[in-house]
Amino acid sequence: MDGVTGREGFPPSGHQARSGARLDGTLENLRACTIAVDDDGLIVAVNSAAQNLLGREAAELVGQDFHDLLHRDRYGHSVPRTRCRMRKALLTGDTRHGDAEWFARGDGTLVQLSWLVTPYTPGPGGTGALALLYEPKQPDVRHGDTGHSAPLTELDRLALLAETTTQLTSTLDVDEALNRLAALTVPRLADWAIFDLLTERDEVRRVLVMEHKDGILAERDDLQGPMPPVPAESPMPLSRALRGAASSLVGPATYQGPPDSGIAVEQQRLFTATGMHSAVIAPIRGLRDVLGALTLGRAERHGAFTPADLPLMEDLTRRAGLALDNARLYQRQRKVAETMQRHLLPQLPVLPGLEMTARYVPAPDASSVGGDWYDAFALAAPAHALAIGDVVGHDLDAAAGMAQVRNMLRAFAWSHPEAAPSAIVTQLDEAVMHIAEVPMATMVLATLTSGDDALWHLRWTNAGHPPPLLVTHDGQTRYLDEARGILLGTGVIRPRPDTVTVLPPRTTLLLYTDGLVESPHHSIDHGLDRLRRHAASLAHRPLDSFCDLLLDQVRPSDNDDDVAMLALRTPPPA
Repeated sequence: MDGVTGREGFPPSGHQARSGARLDGTLENLRACTIAVDDDGLIVAVNSAAQNLLGREAAELVGQDFHDLLHRDRYGHSVPRTRCRMRKALLTGDTRHGDAEWFARGDGTLVQLSWLVTPYTPGPGGTGALALLYEPKQPDVRHGDTGHSAPLTELDRLALLAETTTQLTSTLDVDEALNRLAALTVPRLADWAIFDLLTERDEVRRVLVMEHKDGILAERDDLQGPMPPVPAESPMPLSRALRGAASSLVGPATYQGPPDSGIAVEQQRLFTATGMHSAVIAPIRGLRDVLGALTLGRAERHGAFTPADLPLMEDLTRRAGLALDNARLYQRQRKVAETMQRHLLPQLPVLPGLEMTARYVPAPDASSVGGDWYDAFALAAPAHALAIGDVVGHDLDAAAGMAQVRNMLRAFAWSHPEAAPSAIVTQLDEAVMHIAEVPMATMVLATLTSGDDALWHLRWTNAGHPPPLLVTHDGQTRYLDEARGILLGTGVIRPRPDTVTVLPPRTTLLLYTDGLVESPHHSIDHGLDRLRRHAASLAHRPLDSFCDLLLDQVRPSDNDDDVAMLALRTPPPA
């Protein structure tokens, strides 16, 4: 390393520098790629092997969050923090190991590495962990000199089943689970892995065909796609497996006769295209239904599958069935949640001369719904109500509570169109305490009217919510931090203030929830300052682009909360 720097880029103290130097020297004695992190997951030191393997200089690594900078999924996307076993081990001080995960190199490419994390104390008063990254050992395909395959030992079988359980239970994504199982079985057991799944309408789809070629796994898109329906009486192995029958051994001769169904025609094509001389097909069973079938085939290796391989195959598909059952249940819940959220979020009214738009981004690791919400609706002419709020939580319970709060707010506001926002929120607070099943909530309620001066007037009250942001056309910004009151649901009765603000022409008003600005690693003031500066720079952008860029540039990458935004822009002067 070129040197050791302290957090936030400040020079280290004398003690830190001495500790850093000792740590630096210690890591250089390790030949494996080694990265030291502190108890917040920030990189404090790396060795030369790490710089070479990751294609990054020490200055690019030290001070950065290990997880955010390096850890990726196979598509190059950041791994959600709540699903990252590596980050959990770093922060909890556990010793953990993982295989074949993806990491980002300095040139943007991905490298697949295994990892080991273990606690490490660099010196007095210091805590952290060491992360060792290394290229995974290629699976032992057990080819002898004649090209025949030696059977797995009992220990190998147990290790494979244990690894399968670990890999499949750590994901709720169907495609990811199938790819993981393919990587576990090819080339360890076979040269080909083929997954045929049944849809909820009992249609068959060949969702994944993986081949081991030239030392890597390659997906064969040309062999994937929709399949003919499952025949009710066909004795052919794949048809039987898709009906839930026991696993069976298969060869090219099985499909050389006249095909009895469309699936048999596809199987002929498969064996011709892959050159498989031996295969085993087993059903993938869920708790209640047959979910599909797995085919493992051998083409390059000479050894054929034997009846002794069937119990292992059935153990693998049993674990796959449980994983797919869980993944499908999660996806159904997610679809229900997304549908619910779409119906909960309102259509925005059209106000002559005003632009208005909204955004909702769900929490990445929850049920895709949450307690963040926005609303805009007409009151007695010519007034309109604007609201943004956040009910504690980001799950279905929070979404249900949000729907209660929003609907009660509409009812109270519509029944008292002349009332001040503070009066409406006071009434809502009492209802939250006695009627709604909501622990706590924050919100901003405003009324928008056009004055005799041809300008728009905003009257609002704030119940413990982040302050609205006003951005003028020339880039000046101001948080509307007056009219602050306590949040809803505390049981404390206090007067709630109102404030009136005149919105100048071509001014942007932004209401937002805390997911846009809060971060576990920075203060709320830091997030508000980031939002203010970016909003000022985007003052001339169209309103839709303004909101999209704010989400992209301001929302912290380490914030797992959902985000709601409501923005409006006043017209140019008459």
